[in-house]
Amino acid sequence: MGVTGVYLDAATAAPPHPVAREALLAALADGWADPARLYTQARRARQLLDAARAATAETLGVRPDEVSFTASGTTAAHAAVLGGLAGRRRSGTVLVHSAVEHSAVLHAAGRHVAAGGSAVPVPVDRLGRLDLDAWSAAVAGPGVALAALISASHEVGTVQPVAAAARACADAGVPLYVDAAQSVGRVPLPDGWSVLTASAHKWGGPPGVGVLVVRKGTRWESPYPEDERESGRTPGVVNLPAVVAAAAALRAVAAEATAEAARLAALVDRIRSTVAATVPDVEVVGDPVDRLPHLVTFSCLYVDGEALLHALDRRGFAVSSGSSCTSSTLRPSHVLEAMGVLSHGNVRVSLHRGTTEAEVTRFLAELPEVVAALRAEAGVTDL
Repeated sequence: MGVTGVYLDAATAAPPHPVAREALLAALADGWADPARLYTQARRARQLLDAARAATAETLGVRPDEVSFTASGTTAAHAAVLGGLAGRRRSGTVLVHSAVEHSAVLHAAGRHVAAGGSAVPVPVDRLGRLDLDAWSAAVAGPGVALAALISASHEVGTVQPVAAAARACADAGVPLYVDAAQSVGRVPLPDGWSVLTASAHKWGGPPGVGVLVVRKGTRWESPYPEDERESGRTPGVVNLPAVVAAAAALRAVAAEATAEAARLAALVDRIRSTVAATVPDVEVVGDPVDRLPHLVTFSCLYVDGEALLHALDRRGFAVSSGSSCTSSTLRPSHVLEAMGVLSHGNVRVSLHRGTTEAEVTRFLAELPEVVAALRAEAGVTDL
């Protein structure tokens, strides 16, 4: 984006936090050696890794030895699902998951099914909220090895009833994996989970750093070939400078999370109400109250989503679509489909610590013009 660009896609990747930049540069100078070796440079690298792990654990409210760093949030999600299933293979081969999980979780589920296991998707309502009765029945079924529930929707922002879902899992003796990528660093984490993952570039850390947390006492077995790194949970040498930067950024965003959540929630409330009032035939989707503070999604009837994103980009607005319904895939978003809401002409706006009220004002002023122009091109008028 240029100088006048307005970046509104923090749910995909938040701009780097200033603290992350400083920590990355410092760690590049001091943390390049292999922390598993014994000489001076390696011991210094080990100190940095231990400190990053301790800081991350403290922020997440877990023990340092429960935290492992992976090559990405996707890698962490794959390991969480496949490792959780492997560790519980004697209990069964059934994976229960919500119908609105991130594609990384669904791809891991697909791998599990292809290998002979089974997966049971649990529906959500029109706001994207889990059907708790259906969930409770599913996790109590025979042969359930693992349950997976996203903490809050990455597409529409609806916060899931994780605590209640976790109680149902506990009653059934089934461990719960929570994908907390959109929650970590923004809102308090729910209780009751056994495995949790997150992704550093969602909170202003560098890309290429995932976090995998496996609570003590959880039956979990690495799906990868044996490796002594990261307590055997994920193979290979970690990108230590990036890990240090991620931990520093997480500590910084957690310290300002309450104030930022209040500020961004007010801006999102304004977007929700203004879009509904100024753009004809628009549906604002997701829970209007029990939602993430920084994210809002709406669907515009009679508009192609890809064309809308390109038109906004030409005006300097970087947004994304909660829908993958593009000319290349022709597939609607599985999340919006599961909710039973309009998936065409879909826009996801997600804010970050650098988003200003003036930027939101400009976006809200120009959006109706952009939508009207696209509808006119398509021959749709008099709305």
